[in-house]
Amino acid sequence: MTYQLTAPLLDACVIGVVAAGDTYGYTLTQKVQEVVDISESTLYPVLRRLQKSGLLTTYDQPFEGRNRRYYSITEDGKKQLDFYKAEWEVYKNNIDKLLGGASNE
Repeated sequence: MTYQLTAPLLDACVIGVVAAGDTYGYTLTQKVQEVVDISESTLYPVLRRLQKSGLLTTYDQPFEGRNRRYYSITEDGKKQLDFYKAEWEVYKNNIDKLLGGASNE
């Protein structure tokens, strides 16, 4: 990817993946990496920060003799995701205007 991913946009991406359904760390990382060039070592601190902020919660589930940590979105996380979506639309539309992809009304 040519463009840098800012912290708020990365947060929005992670929360968006979790909003689609509870997800454990590895799967979440794979889903984000399908779209964004980012390492696991970058994502896990983001997950911890989002959890600490009350936007995600975690629970452990046994799987093949060990525990998987699943991430789940909270009500505050859903509100934050709605905020990010609205902000993204404004940002995207403004960039489209600058690039000539939308009319300058």
